[in-house]
Amino acid sequence: MLNRYADENLSQDAVHGYIPFTAIPKEAEAAPGALSEVAERSVIDSPWVQRLRQIHQLQTAWLVYPTAEHTRFQHSIGTMHLASRMLQQLYAGLKEVCENEGESLPSRCYLESLVRMAGLLHDIGHGPFGHFFDARFLSHYALNHEKIGAYIIRNELAPLLKKIRRNPLGTLNDDETLDPEQIAFLIVRPTNEQSAPLYLKLLRSLFCGLYTADNMDFVLRDALMTGFSPKAFDLDRLLHYSFFTKHGLTVHQKGLGALIRFLAARAELFRSVYFHRTVRAIDLDLNELFIKSRDLLFIGNPLEHLDEYRQLTEWSLLVDVSRWNRSPLEQKRALHPLWDNFLNRKVSFHLAAEMTAVFNTGRGEQTSIFGDDETFRRAVIGHLPNDLKTIPFAVDIARHLHRPDSHRQTGTQNYLFEPATERVRRLEEEELYRHLPQSYRICRIYTQNKEHTRILAKALEQLVSIAAEDDETNM
Repeated sequence: MLNRYADENLSQDAVHGYIPFTAIPKEAEAAPGALSEVAERSVIDSPWVQRLRQIHQLQTAWLVYPTAEHTRFQHSIGTMHLASRMLQQLYAGLKEVCENEGESLPSRCYLESLVRMAGLLHDIGHGPFGHFFDARFLSHYALNHEKIGAYIIRNELAPLLKKIRRNPLGTLNDDETLDPEQIAFLIVRPTNEQSAPLYLKLLRSLFCGLYTADNMDFVLRDALMTGFSPKAFDLDRLLHYSFFTKHGLTVHQKGLGALIRFLAARAELFRSVYFHRTVRAIDLDLNELFIKSRDLLFIGNPLEHLDEYRQLTEWSLLVDVSRWNRSPLEQKRALHPLWDNFLNRKVSFHLAAEMTAVFNTGRGEQTSIFGDDETFRRAVIGHLPNDLKTIPFAVDIARHLHRPDSHRQTGTQNYLFEPATERVRRLEEEELYRHLPQSYRICRIYTQNKEHTRILAKALEQLVSIAAEDDETNM
């Protein structure tokens, strides 16, 4: 009985309360031959996971929200815990669906460890500034943090993962070995190639879909840490009314309200926090810095320099650029004043005007004048006086997919159960869900010269008026 306390640790979390994980005593791990088993704590304590302590969860919003100093590490622990909770709720339905399809399942404890490690490691490939680094750096190598994360799981962490034998709810069967390839499968977005077992395809919806262990944790965590809300949505109700059917992750109609509230909270977080006007202005500065500094920040393709990539965090990058004034390279010295402005939070762009374009089903986003930055920019220039068409300004379009299209690859994860007819159908067929916006775009104009604010605001006002008239004509 007392061994239970030696074999388990508790992490006290601001969002989920106590989070348990297995911990073989250090002396046992150090004993000769004892490494035939590895505890979850050993994976948590690995350099790749500990590295996430040095990468903020909010890529630049921490520069606007003083209390939002939480990191990818905290979020990863929370996602591990939430994935475990979801598996406990969903296991019975998963087992029934797979058995009805003639497919046998691994043990429940195997599945528990599988989703726990996927939750813990889903962000393992992130670089400094999170998704910003994906778009401004990794994309140049046809990479993103998911692909790098899968590579790290397969090639760096696999020896540890294969030796995990237990989780807080039980022990794997003697003939079972945790498969790093399956963990990697769960954290990468689905493609048209689906050759995996049914149970693995279904479990992927815990990490990719409308509501997941990942996005439910970050909504709760980001809302709490920014002061947005101490409880952004009803997690317990949403989980209680979720189950697996042969179609995928399904929410009972009694839980639809909780799902809608989650989507609303997530959308409002995007609008108020992730897309905050100053956050996006800081991103404009950071974008210029990355354009000019990209080849100086890292030596090349991270997959070819994995040891160096493990050392690359926000801490290392920001300390490095703070010393560029002493670099022997003239290019670094020349860029130091710009990085110094960033480090001292001197934001060069000021908001001149903004509007929000809401798109419902049938209203084409891509054909709109707000479809992309360049189209938007040209439209603004077209409404400036002839003698002012060359004034400097920047445009920014922040897009949030409020109600994902259920026909897309990532959208085919979630369904609705209607008790009156006992039917499972697409969520978008439900009236309340269908009336949510498909997406929205916050379109902003920024200037570095406040004298141009009024004329740019007037140009946007005219542009919006014409766009509204076009919409009415096309109805």
